[in-house]
Amino acid sequence: MSDLTVVYYTANVIPDDFAKKVRQTLRDATDDYIIAVSKKPIAFGENIVVDTPRSHISIYRDALTGAKAAKTKYIALCEDDVLYSPAHFKHRPKDGVFAYNMSAWNTQPWESVFHHKAGGRRNLNSLICERDLFIEAMEERFTKHPNGTDPAIWAEPGKYENQLGVTVQPTEVFYSNPPNIVFYHDTALSFEHLAKRKRLGEFRAIEVPYWGRAEDIIKEYK
Repeated sequence: MSDLTVVYYTANVIPDDFAKKVRQTLRDATDDYIIAVSKKPIAFGENIVVDTPRSHISIYRDALTGAKAAKTKYIALCEDDVLYSPAHFKHRPKDGVFAYNMSAWNTQPWESVFHHKAGGRRNLNSLICERDLFIEAMEERFTKHPNGTDPAIWAEPGKYENQLGVTVQPTEVFYSNPPNIVFYHDTALSFEHLAKRKRLGEFRAIEVPYWGRAEDIIKEYK
């Protein structure tokens, strides 16, 4: 039996065909148990439907709901617009540490190219950690800030904890091979603020091993 549960969360705003293809890619990438937290019922994993508004803070509430339903030592947090490679789910962090996969390429429908920024970024959608550790960290935050805070400082474990007045969490990074693919699109929450002004990262590629050409990925998942 696996020691990891995939906690998949979605606001159900991306097109259905796109969503189904992403979920199938996730299912093909891992045999681990999947808990899907969604705003509407979906036929995927153990589905938990939540009545939370679509917001930056709700992402963390929904992820916490999924974590509490998990029974395994570890969880992997997964979003509805990321293609995960099988290698991603093989990593296990050190005890008491939040691990972020920094091996990810970004793409968007209006640019036929993969790209990422130098240094990368710790994203919730790349997090693997102990279930109890995540629950403890999130519950501390929501106890101290029950209505959330400015999204600018409500971020992943290991970020802005001094500003939030909560326990500073240790983090580590890892790099999967193959990498993950992250879509930036017009239904993404961040698109409401950045739209098409989001800059491409310094590193760019028209093709990535395992996944193929950016233009083909965009066509397939559009």
